[in-house]
Amino acid sequence: MSSLRSLSSRSLVAVLLLWLWPLLAAPAALAQNAPPATGRQQAPPAAQPPAATLNLQSLNPLPNLGTNDEEDFELPIQLLLLLTVLSLAPAIVILMTSFTRLAIIFGLLRQALGTQQSPPTQVIIGLALFLTLFIMYPVFETIHDDALEPYLNGEITQKVALDIAVVPMKDFMLTQTREKDLMLFMDMAGIEGFSQDESIPLHVLVPSFVISELRIAFQIGFMIFLPFLIVDLIVASVLMSMGMMMLPPVMISLPIKLLLFVLADGWYLIVESVVRGYLGL
Repeated sequence: MSSLRSLSSRSLVAVLLLWLWPLLAAPAALAQNAPPATGRQQAPPAAQPPAATLNLQSLNPLPNLGTNDEEDFELPIQLLLLLTVLSLAPAIVILMTSFTRLAIIFGLLRQALGTQQSPPTQVIIGLALFLTLFIMYPVFETIHDDALEPYLNGEITQKVALDIAVVPMKDFMLTQTREKDLMLFMDMAGIEGFSQDESIPLHVLVPSFVISELRIAFQIGFMIFLPFLIVDLIVASVLMSMGMMMLPPVMISLPIKLLLFVLADGWYLIVESVVRGYLGL
């Protein structure tokens, strides 16, 4: 037993030496490879000749954004305006286009069907976004041809381009805005009237447009809810008359509502009615 203990202790010591040997041998190897010390100090590196100074004003990383006095704004101000527009882009898309009405209608349709997450929220938002692009394509095309393209070619200034780009958006919103809603915000703003439609400020037109969109969206949602509500009432009354008190009516009404919606080609009818309402067809 003593021989076994001595053997195990020796083997343990040998393993520890094998592990620690690289750490013990590293300083000695570094000392051997180090260059001999001399009494002389190394001379400092020669001073390099000064590099040619760059004319930063001649370098313009953004060709379309000028830095001289002839442009409307300086480069930092233009970058600040660009970042501001990008941060407000979701609000602009939601509040100044048809996205609000479409998203609300599709959300109410999902609730009327009784499906919890079908179609998913990403699908509803994506469908509303692409339908918004389809509806707003004539407006975007007009903005591109009349405002963006001349500005990029240097034919007009930024202020003129913005004034031209706002006109098609105002025409679209005025077409879908109820006069009662517009008069409400005009009265609260203390504005009596406008000589032209283009002179209506955006801080009056945008909330009026949003209120009108919400009103129309909930009206369409109510009309969508009615047939599905009738199906739920019929199924519930049938189950009550049969004495099936413990059976949830949703289990029976959900497949019936899906079947009726598919047979009536519901997606086609809803999308067609909404898009035609915007395009005036």
